[in-house]
Amino acid sequence: MPDFSLYFSSIFLNNFPEMCYNKFGSGRFEKSDLIKVKKVDFLEGLIHSIETFGTVDGPGTRYVVFVKGCPMRCQYCHNPDTWETVGATRMTPEQILDDYERYKEFYHGGGITVTGGEPLVQIDFLIELFELAKTRDIHTCLDTSGIMFRRNNPELLAKYDRLMKSTDLIMLDIKHIDPEEHKKLTAQPIDNILDFLSYLDEKEKTIWIRHVLVPGITLIPEYLERLGYYIGQFKHIKALDVLPYHSMGKTKYEQLGIDYVLKDVPEATKEQAIEARGIIIGAMKKRRHDMGE
Repeated sequence: MPDFSLYFSSIFLNNFPEMCYNKFGSGRFEKSDLIKVKKVDFLEGLIHSIETFGTVDGPGTRYVVFVKGCPMRCQYCHNPDTWETVGATRMTPEQILDDYERYKEFYHGGGITVTGGEPLVQIDFLIELFELAKTRDIHTCLDTSGIMFRRNNPELLAKYDRLMKSTDLIMLDIKHIDPEEHKKLTAQPIDNILDFLSYLDEKEKTIWIRHVLVPGITLIPEYLERLGYYIGQFKHIKALDVLPYHSMGKTKYEQLGIDYVLKDVPEATKEQAIEARGIIIGAMKKRRHDMGE
């Protein structure tokens, strides 16, 4: 691993998944191999890029912040250049929101979305950014996989509790509903992700579920039905986005020297996504019927 310094919270260091699979689906990383820490006098985020006119990252037109750092290795990820933190631009919450203000006249019905990478890797920065955003009456949206959630760590859980107070919307990406298939697809277990969904529902937070439709992997009726039946139990899911798999990120893999595992997998169509969404919603309704609702 390259030698670099960065700011991360001690919570991230202490709670990174014990078994972190590499992009080939096996092997163990030690914490010392993943990051080195440098103390700084003020909180900075490690930013990959910013999109000032996002239309698919939450309600309305949005200012979208792409952060760097992610323990997931999703085979269809179209931003593999956000996995590591090398080359990040350091920005404070004030710098980001001051930049937001330059375009705010375009954000009626919108706001700010933080995506990545995995934003919850930088939870301290995220808390400060969203709390400052709320003082400016800005709608906040978190786009996350939920992989960093740890209910059994009181100090970390307190940070999630604090973050939720300034988060208006969570877009939760559920990559695969089957535990073994999830690990194959993402190189990480699903347990903490599903527990995060339960936590969000307990907190009565507005949730949008996102699911990428990959032929031969997630585009299987059994898995779609299982996903729908599982998420049907949660009362605060307000939207479901089923996104067709595309291979537009393939060039990035070539540039980074990473094998693109799905190179022979066909792209999903919009028609397939519409049909899959119908299967998921049907199973959600069945779950709610079974629950007596």
